[in-house]
Amino acid sequence: MPTWNSRGLRGSLLEEMINLSNEKYRENGLALIQKVPTPITPITIDKETHHITLAYFEQKSTVDYIGAVQGIPVCFDAKECAVDTFALQNIHPHQVQFMRDFERQEGIAFFLVYYTSRDIMYYLRLRELEVFWRRMEQGGRKSFRFEELSDSYFLKSRGGQMVPYLDMIQIDLNDRDFERNKG
Repeated sequence: MPTWNSRGLRGSLLEEMINLSNEKYRENGLALIQKVPTPITPITIDKETHHITLAYFEQKSTVDYIGAVQGIPVCFDAKECAVDTFALQNIHPHQVQFMRDFERQEGIAFFLVYYTSRDIMYYLRLRELEVFWRRMEQGGRKSFRFEELSDSYFLKSRGGQMVPYLDMIQIDLNDRDFERNKG
């Protein structure tokens, strides 16, 4: 079983920013997005602080967040990256498969990638990830570079909304409509 030892998004700035954004979206009736808890079984608990210091995951997690935006099913995962190259090993095959299945049910699946050294966030559409994923599976790079990303999907902060991913979902929907209509 995989173990957890103070890793992942637990307590991270990115998670807090997303949670605050989700709460604001909910309060304004724009979206209902919830954090998906990862079931763990504690192995070691600090006797003084009563914090779990070692645990194992009971099952593979799929995504960090799931919900609905104006009636559209949405799921996404949040990732942090300290350098300009994002290693695809940070995304697991079962997550990609879940997202593929989710989109087959007419949902929207994406990753929010926070480049900490640049203090910038990127909305990585599943179909954009698929390009990098196929390249990796065909023996190519096992990562993607910051420079390979589309300028259209960098999040721009605006008035009190820390992670304005709803703006990116709208751009994503517009691009999907355009692609459907041109094909």
